[in-house]
Amino acid sequence: MAEPAKLKVTLVRSKHGRLKAHRACVAGLGLRRMHQTVEVVNTPENRGMINKVSYLLRVEDA
Repeated sequence: MAEPAKLKVTLVRSKHGRLKAHRACVAGLGLRRMHQTVEVVNTPENRGMINKVSYLLRVEDA
């Protein structure tokens, strides 16, 4: 069985002073601090969180 597609997500702008829902999306992606990179599975749920806070993130294919 093929491995699911993943995305590399990096927090490039601060989450401080943002809307509570946007901070929750950043936390939901597993990001805690600036310039931290995590790999997330490319699912509709994760894609929606990424789209909501795209102005804070850099996204690449893993």
